[in-house]
Amino acid sequence: MTYIKLTLIGLYTLLLSVVALISSFVDRSFKSYFLISKIFSAGVLGIAGVKLKVTGLENLEKDKIYIYVSNHSSMFDIPALMAAFPGRVSIIYKKELSRIPIFGWQLKTGPFISIDRQKAESAMGSIDRAKKTMTKNRFSVILFAEGTRSKTGEIQPFKRGAFYLASKVRFPIVPVTINGASKLLPKGKLNIKGGNLMVHFSKPIVFDELKNKNDELKLMDDVRNEIIKNYQGY
Repeated sequence: MTYIKLTLIGLYTLLLSVVALISSFVDRSFKSYFLISKIFSAGVLGIAGVKLKVTGLENLEKDKIYIYVSNHSSMFDIPALMAAFPGRVSIIYKKELSRIPIFGWQLKTGPFISIDRQKAESAMGSIDRAKKTMTKNRFSVILFAEGTRSKTGEIQPFKRGAFYLASKVRFPIVPVTINGASKLLPKGKLNIKGGNLMVHFSKPIVFDELKNKNDELKLMDDVRNEIIKNYQGY
């Protein structure tokens, strides 16, 4: 059954990637691209037999710009988040994905932001592009503050990137907690299990000017503790 699901997801991804690639050239407002992203995400979860439950949407204001910070343990995280977000949200993705034919091309031509995690200078450039995306295009941004997927499902230490961005743009940070993804598709495995996946949006954290590194670290701890509070351990 897993092989059938993987084949269907692969074909579905190829088809929607072609559509997204075309839309990224035709519609530079990216309204159609974000719509396709939602359709793609809902389809992937449906093929996999994953039921998505979203809570906390009442904490968010429509059309307001946020920095979303989420835990990350599974390849299901991104489609779950894209399906759950109430507005247009740009993802910061690892540069290596751009090399994948068609799928990577549409990531590169779309409204998302690539990051080279091996080069600090490049990573800081990605943060600057995220700032431009938020202030000029009026898109929110999602960052996985752990930097990579957790192998165990446990919340890993956070990196400062999201909070450095926060210090530059001063948009509110929304802690996002994903539960169930690591159980359905853990890192390093392709045994897809159907089941329930939950995404919870906490209340936005509004902060004063971050004057130094200690202020950023304090904000980072507050966000991480909020995610841990809502995390059920799988």
